[in-house]
Amino acid sequence: MSRVDNAIQLKDVSRLFGRVRALEAVTLDIAPGSSTALMGPNGAGKTTLLRLCANLLLPTSGELTVLGLDPAEDGIELRSRIAVLGHDSHLYGDLDAIENLLFTARLYGIGDANARINAAIERVGLRGVARRPVRTYSRGMQQRCALARVLLQGPKLLLLDEPATGLDVAARETLYAIVGELRERGTTVLVTTHDVAEGRVLCDHAVLLARGRVEWSGPLAGDNGSALESRLLAALERDG
Repeated sequence: MSRVDNAIQLKDVSRLFGRVRALEAVTLDIAPGSSTALMGPNGAGKTTLLRLCANLLLPTSGELTVLGLDPAEDGIELRSRIAVLGHDSHLYGDLDAIENLLFTARLYGIGDANARINAAIERVGLRGVARRPVRTYSRGMQQRCALARVLLQGPKLLLLDEPATGLDVAARETLYAIVGELRERGTTVLVTTHDVAEGRVLCDHAVLLARGRVEWSGPLAGDNGSALESRLLAALERDG
C-alpha cells in the first residue's frame, strides 16, 4: 500500500473490542484536501474509524497510513499534524479562552502565538468573553473556542465527530464556515454525521458504514446525495 498517494489509506483494517468487531476488513482511500462524511447507523463503526485516524486506537489487523505515516510507529509526529473536534471540547474549564489557546501554542511550538491567538479569537466571535473561564461558556461558545484552537493549529487533517450536535444556528454556521476555510487551505477533513444535508455542506465525498463494513462510497455531487440518503435510511431501518 502506498504511503504517500492519499491522506488516509486503510487496507483490510479490522478493529475488535474483545469479541465485538467494530470494523471488519475496511479498505478505503481518502485523497489529500478532500472532505469526507462518514455516515451510518449507531454502532456502524464511524467513531472507531475516526479514532483510528486520530491515533487514539490502533487496528487489530490490516494496514493503516495517515498523512503518509504509520500510526503505530510515527504517532507523535502524526498527532502534531491532526486536530480533533467532537462532542467534548477538551478545554480546561478553569482557564479562559486565551489561556487555553496559549497552552495549545506552547504544546505545538506555534510561533507568533499572541497575534495568531488574537486572530483566532476574533474569527470565532469570542473577543468579548475571551477572559472568562471556559467553564462559564455555553456549549456553543465552548465549541467556538475549540474551533479557535483548530485555527491556531492549522492542521493537515481535521477529524470531526458530529461536531454540530447541540449547537445553535449561529454556532453551526460558524463551524461550517471555518471548516470551509480550512478546506480552501488544503486541509483534509473527515467528519462523522447522521445528517445528509450537513454532509453536503461540509463534504464533497461520503462513506456509508454499516455493521463495521463499507456499504457505499462516492462523491456527493448530483444525484449521489439522494442515493446516499436512501441507502442511509435503509441501513437505519435495518440496523438502527
